[in-house]
Amino acid sequence: MVWHGDSDLPKVDLIVLPGGFSYGDYLRCGAMAAHSPVMREVKARAEKGVPVLAVCNGFQVAAEMGIVPGTLMRNAHLQFVCGDVHLTVETSQSLFTNRYQQGQIIRVPVAHAEGNYFVDEDTFKRMEDRGQIAFRYCGHDGDLASGNPNGSLRSIAGVFNETKTVLGMMPHPENAIEPRFGGTDGKGLFDALAAALV
Repeated sequence: MVWHGDSDLPKVDLIVLPGGFSYGDYLRCGAMAAHSPVMREVKARAEKGVPVLAVCNGFQVAAEMGIVPGTLMRNAHLQFVCGDVHLTVETSQSLFTNRYQQGQIIRVPVAHAEGNYFVDEDTFKRMEDRGQIAFRYCGHDGDLASGNPNGSLRSIAGVFNETKTVLGMMPHPENAIEPRFGGTDGKGLFDALAAALV
């Protein structure tokens, strides 16, 4: 655990920017936290290739910092969403997703009011060409036309940086790793990370 006011990080193999409500989400989600002193070092480590997993509010912070492309806006229906969603795995070619199959449908929870992902069309095209789309919202049957809980562009739920060493995603895979609590579809992500970082 590192305090946001710190200016240094210990030597680590993985940085996790967790969910939560940094600064109460009073300005723009993640905008204030992105300027916390420790984030300069997080950005420097990410640029050197240290893997970063940014979930929910962490994704918002990562986008504000510019270590993943895009921005997260208010949900299209202007309401907080909380519940399970289905995702389609867009690529298995990353240290985060290699325990999944491309096209596999997984179920994980979401809990956010500002998860509406957006980039301009040129950026989206470049991201798609480079395989930077990690997950998309879908229906239980994989239909991309249904299941989008927040209005995200092209149903995007998670994205990589260009080198696929940073993953930002709105859903919470850490809340889907225990059968007694509703399912284990998020476990593959952590199994992949554990294997990659040994």
